Order: sequence, then structure tokens, then C-alpha cells
Amino acid sequence: MKRSTEKKTKVVRGVPSAVVLSILIHAALFLLAGMLVVFTVVKKEEQKFVPPKAVDRPKMKLKKPKVKVKKSAKPKQTTRIVTKMNRASMPDIQIPEMSGMGGGLNEGFGGFDLMPDLDGVTVFGSVLTVGNDFVGTFYDLKRDQGGRGIFSMDPGVFATTLRKFVRAGWKAADLSRYYRSTRNLYATTFTVPSVLSVLAPEAFGEPDTVGYCWMAHYKGLLVCPASHTNGIAFRFWGAGDNVLVVRVDGKVVLSACNGGWGEPTIADPWQSRSADTFKYTMGHEQAVVGDWITLEPGLPLDMEVMLGESLGGAFCAVLAVEERGVEYPKGPRGNPILPIFKTAAPSLDLVETIHADLFPDQVCVTNGPVFCDYDTSVHMVADQKVDPDLPKPALPKEGGVRTWTLLNGKTMDAEFVTVMSGKAVLKDARGRSRKVPLNQLSDEDRLFAELARPPKFNFDFSKKTSQRIFESSPYGSQLPKEVEYVFSARLKQTSAGEYRHELKVEFFAIGAEIDGDNYILFDRQESRFTPSAENERSHTFSGRTVPVRERGEALSMGRRGDKYGGYLVVVTDTRGKVVDIGSSHKWMPGLVDELRRLPIGKHFDKSGGRVAPPRPKAREMYW
Repeated sequence: MKRSTEKKTKVVRGVPSAVVLSILIHAALFLLAGMLVVFTVVKKEEQKFVPPKAVDRPKMKLKKPKVKVKKSAKPKQTTRIVTKMNRASMPDIQIPEMSGMGGGLNEGFGGFDLMPDLDGVTVFGSVLTVGNDFVGTFYDLKRDQGGRGIFSMDPGVFATTLRKFVRAGWKAADLSRYYRSTRNLYATTFTVPSVLSVLAPEAFGEPDTVGYCWMAHYKGLLVCPASHTNGIAFRFWGAGDNVLVVRVDGKVVLSACNGGWGEPTIADPWQSRSADTFKYTMGHEQAVVGDWITLEPGLPLDMEVMLGESLGGAFCAVLAVEERGVEYPKGPRGNPILPIFKTAAPSLDLVETIHADLFPDQVCVTNGPVFCDYDTSVHMVADQKVDPDLPKPALPKEGGVRTWTLLNGKTMDAEFVTVMSGKAVLKDARGRSRKVPLNQLSDEDRLFAELARPPKFNFDFSKKTSQRIFESSPYGSQLPKEVEYVFSARLKQTSAGEYRHELKVEFFAIGAEIDGDNYILFDRQESRFTPSAENERSHTFSGRTVPVRERGEALSMGRRGDKYGGYLVVVTDTRGKVVDIGSSHKWMPGLVDELRRLPIGKHFDKSGGRVAPPRPKAREMYW
């Protein structure tokens, strides 16, 4: 019997049914996902730049910068004028140009003198220009342009270097390898009396420079004096220790150099033609007479001056003027007392600075021609610090009967007696006393009562000292002795009761002349405080460092200089009334107003008037 078999029908030949089923399921899932998520491709349009609309901005008018003009300042010419001209009389300010290379005391201390203020007037010039002055540049030939020492430098090499500088035409580039100070000074005269040579680098802002092998080069214009409408014929007289050379219109007209290391040959082959050369003394050296010079109005000439020191110790450089046909008064040795060369009438500060070390009857500081073609009689004076007026309530005079007003409006006429336990004690016309709580008085009367009883203080004025040691020159120069003071004052309330108002405290540190009978204002400081429990009703404050230097013996002038002389401490209230004083001398409290006006470092007498410092006495060795 034949067996029959059935064949199953398949969807796809050769493919298992499970695979086909899987494919169908996945296809269904993809279809469902495509229905739920729609992918959209967006084509970005190309963006085009559209400039913004113009903004209408208001136009501002440009203004010229406003500069404060001082009456005595005037623009300094920087180029030589070859045609006659009339310069405007309107002064202007000239900004100093910065250029550079490189980066208590007792009697036992002897005589000291205040060092010059580096920012004030010095015999080497000032940091401020008045217009018709000479610009000075300081070189230290012991150091290279980076400030490192040049050990091959000595007085002989120093003189040789300056000789090459003069012969090459006084070009600053020839000194470029040496250190140059960043501070310029502006000089209207070259009158450096007998001083210590360290003062030169200090004046130029280089206090740590040893005082030998330095040179200062000044450049300016030699202008016919305004008083000489037909011109002037004159010649220079000068004395330098060690270097003083003057060049006018490209030619040396004076070389007054002294020393044993070749200094007199610095300006060779120039020689003086006057028989008066080496006959008289200026500073502490013999004077040399220069060549005759003729100046015409409106035709200024270039002028350069070189000062320098070889060894250290004492230094001087005095430049005077002899006008042709003028008779001059005679000194005790028959010398003509010539006026100093100057391009501006000297200020009182400059006159006193020069006179402090200038021997009498050598030259005249104030008379003679002024080599400037405009009036310099009005000087630029340093502004003095003036304290603003403190608030001054409109209060009746203290003492006597006054009208008192209470907060309830009632009034009474009575005399103020005191404040006791928070109450004002008042005495009426019948002599009866009444106590009124301060908090019941009007504001004006309460202030009157509180200020009427200021506290009393104990004063402690002290001074700390330290000595500055100077590096010496290897050639045996005399070193200065300098002591630095720092003055301070401490107040401690000794009276009972509270005082809730601010007090101003001032102290004045006073020096005394050892070669005279006057005094010097060493320092002046002020501070404010209110006595309270927090500060233990005490207050302490101190001042600046005050350098005081001995110099007389170093220059063989005898014992000269200053020393500590006393103090004055003044306490004032908000009305400006003095409420307490501490002083080392009985006469000093009467000079409060005068000492407030006196410039620091200046001399004064017992009446408070400013006086000139004592001048040195001429010694036989300098004649």
C-alpha cells in the first residue's frame, strides 16, 4: 500500500518562517516610529549684514588744557635767536624735563646745621624753573650708566675725562658711559660758597653718592639785561674748587679750576689775560678773570657752565660779573666787591641760603645787572601751608553776665561759674548760684558751657636721634657728621571730667644757633583728637626726620651750626582758642602765630621775626 505524504506550503522558499516573522515585526516597529517622530531638515537662509542706523551724537567743543600760571614764570627759549625780537611779557610755566641713565640731644654733639630741603632752594639750583634759567645735569664719573662702580676712576682720570669733554665741544654723548642723575636742577646763579662737596649730589637727588669725581653741566641762554637798552660789555670773575669753566657762544671765556691732579688744564689752551687774576679770594680759592663779552639786546648767546669736584671735602664755585666802566666798592683787601652773575633777582630764600656760607665782602648777592630781558622783580614764592579756619560758632564773649535759654523757652541772665556733675553752675546778678542740668540748656548754651571748661594736660615732648655714616672718599676728604632727629609729643589729660569735643594739637621743634643768638624752626606738626576712655584721654604723634649736620670744623670756619633749642606744644579747641600750652621757654608761647607762618628751616629771634642765618667769619687762611 502506497503511503501518501503532505508538503507544507512556505512563504519564501529556503527561508525559515521564524526569520520572516522577525522581519515583519521589526518593519512594523519602524513604521510606528516613523509615524511618531518627524525629521525636518531646514535650510538656513544666508544672513546678510545690515549696518545700524547712524546715531546723532552731540559734538563737544575741545578746550585747551588749563595750566596754573605763576607770575614769575616765563618760557625758556630752547633755540638760539639770530634776529632781534621782543618777547611777550606774559609768563608761562615750564615743566621740568626728566632725563637720566640707569636705573634730647645735648651739648656734646657740637654744632650742626640743617640740611637743605631737596625739593626747595639750594645753591646748586631748584627743582622749579622760572623761565630764564640754566638746566643742570649731574654726572657721577665713578659709576657707569647703569650705576656700577668704575674702579679706574681717580682725580687724574677725572681731569683727563673733563679735558676731552671740553675739547670735543661739550657734547653730552661723550659722557653717556657715566651715570647721570634723573633729576635736573634749574639755576639762576652760580654762587656756591664754601660748602661740603656732598651737597651737590644731594641737591640732584643722589644722597648716597660719595662727594668726589662728580660733575654738573648747566646749559642756558645769556641774555642782555632789560635795563641795558644799548647792550652791555662785561667779563666774568670766578673761583672753583676744583672745577669751574664757562663757555659762551661755543668758546671758553673763563676757566677757574684749582687742584693738583691736572684740573687747571681742563680748559687748555685758554689763559686769563688780566693782571688781577689770582690777586683776590672768592669762596676759599683765588679768583680768575675771564674774557670780555659784548651782548646786544634781542641777541642772546648760548652759555654753558661746568662745575666739578675731584677729591671731596670742601667745594666752592663763585661766578661774578664786572661791567666795563663801572666802579665797585672795595673789600678789606682792596678787592672789588662784584655782583654775582644772575638771570633773575634772587628770592629771600636764595639770598639766605647763599649768605649762610659766604664770607663777607667777597661778592654782592643782591646788586648788579640781571641777565634777563624781562622784569624778574616779582618772584615765585613757595606756598605756605595755611590751616583752614576751624568752625567758629556764634558765641557770646566769655565771662560776665549773659542770657541763658532753657529748652522750655525760659531765659535767665547769669554769669557762668563752672560745670559740676553734669550741671552748669550759674550766678545771677544778686550773687545767688543756681545749678541747671546741661541737657536742659539750648544747644548754643550747652556748647558754651562745655567749651568753657577745657581739659588740662601733661605734656611730654621727646626726641629720638640716630647718626648717619657717610662713605668716605679714598683721598682723605673731610666727612660731615649728621644726626637725624625725630620729634614727638604726648599729651595726657590731668583734669577730671569729660570733654567730648575735638582738639587740635600742634608742636614746634626749635633749634638754636651755636654761632649766634637766634633760633631755627626745625619742625612743625599738628594732629587732632577727642579725649575719651578708649584712648585713655591721651594722644601721641610724631614728625618727620630732621637731618642736622655739623659743617663748620670741616671747612675750617670755626664752630658753626645749630643744635636742639626747645619745644612748644599748643592745644586749641573748635573755636580756634588756645586752651593749653606746654613749652620749654617762657617766651615761646607768645610766638604761636609767628611760628605758624614761618617756613620750616628758617631762623627767627625772640620776637618771632624772621632773621638771616649767621654768616661765617673770614679767616686769614682764605685771604
